[in-house]
Amino acid sequence: MIYPVSTSNSRLQPILREIVWQKKLEVTQMQQEMSLASLQRQLTAAPTVRDFFTAVQQSLDKPSLIAEVKPVLPTQGLIKPEFNPVAIAKAYERGGATCLSVVTDQKFFQGGFEHLRAIRHRIALPLLCKDFILDPCQIYLARAAGADAVLLIAAILSDREIHNFLRVIHYLGMNAVVEVHNLTELDRVLKLEDLRIVAINNRSLEDFSVNLSTTQQLMAARRSQLQNLGIIVISESGIETSADLSLIADAGVNAVLMGDSLLQQGNLEESVRNLLKPNSPVYKDLVKKGI
Repeated sequence: MIYPVSTSNSRLQPILREIVWQKKLEVTQMQQEMSLASLQRQLTAAPTVRDFFTAVQQSLDKPSLIAEVKPVLPTQGLIKPEFNPVAIAKAYERGGATCLSVVTDQKFFQGGFEHLRAIRHRIALPLLCKDFILDPCQIYLARAAGADAVLLIAAILSDREIHNFLRVIHYLGMNAVVEVHNLTELDRVLKLEDLRIVAINNRSLEDFSVNLSTTQQLMAARRSQLQNLGIIVISESGIETSADLSLIADAGVNAVLMGDSLLQQGNLEESVRNLLKPNSPVYKDLVKKGI
């Protein structure tokens, strides 16, 4: 069953509406090509689930980094020539990343479940499947490929959809990362049962501009509520420097998701290690603040 998608929001950029429209076509094709028995067989052979939530939570004494693996941005094109997802994932792991995010959208980001599967077979870190989830079959495919967590985007989903997808994701033993872009979306998802992880995206869906104050403003407004509920908070988009990381951590988030700025570096392992090493200025500042 394909649930109705909340794409009537006039603030969504044409590119996002196009992505969602394309994803609906892909989901329809998936449903036609795969039987329930086939999905069940894939799930039976799926790798053991890693605990994404605990991995992020245990890194609260230092910046918890979720490093992203993706070939392109639809607005910028190819990020890294000679893209090798496993080599990138290994460099992130050696550098000290806590978890990895793997973009699996194929049409616009040139990702794929095969990237997720290949990384799962070679990397021990928990993996987040980052895609435009519109139907449970995508969640099952993510788990079959080795995902330990799945991204849900509040801007393109109704409350009912998110609720249903949370149940499926948690039933499969995974974690759901629910992404919001503003206070209205955050308040929406905070009303849902069994919400465990929220991601604040600093990129506006209205004009695609990036502003780190989005995380600051949302955390200033709801930090106590999020902490009282025991919800892990991730900040994503626009975090490029140690100063950015310190600014975001000071707002009270538990982790950051970084991709573009890391992928543009020549030595990924060294870039991650320099960002996280204990004697770096940003790390000392975070420890001083008790973050």
